[in-house]
Amino acid sequence: MEANANVPSGQGMHLRRLRDLPDFEVASNNPDVRGWSVRGSDGKKFGEVYELIVEQEALKVRYLDVELDSSLNINERDRHILLPIGVAALDEESDNVFVPSLTSESVLNYPPFVEIQITREYEQAMLKSLNLPLPSHADAEFYNHTSYDEQQFYRRGRSAE
Repeated sequence: MEANANVPSGQGMHLRRLRDLPDFEVASNNPDVRGWSVRGSDGKKFGEVYELIVEQEALKVRYLDVELDSSLNINERDRHILLPIGVAALDEESDNVFVPSLTSESVLNYPPFVEIQITREYEQAMLKSLNLPLPSHADAEFYNHTSYDEQQFYRRGRSAE
């Protein structure tokens, strides 16, 4: 029997919530954005950063787990979404995270995140919802895209420095 090269082994298990990794913390020169408001290109708040999803082996944040605002009238079970860290921008002055590719209305069509495991299919659905190109299926190369570049995220908030 051959292993299917398109199916990652332990799919989704390489990603963990930061709070579940007691030996890990946000780098001292980067802000911990958990609890910060998340706003779309329309400037309206549509949620808050609930958690950071980390690729443990690479020591990198890959996703922001965003809890959508109750004012959006979304079923409580579907209130979490994941955003690739590179699609967001920081506003450290006001403790906001901006997502230029979403609005408070378009986020209603974004695929919800259920905390079971993150499959490659879910990751691809997120990228499609953001109108981003799909990376290669090769596990080693999947996160080699600006959508997953945490330095891009943290750098954007410091452009005025």
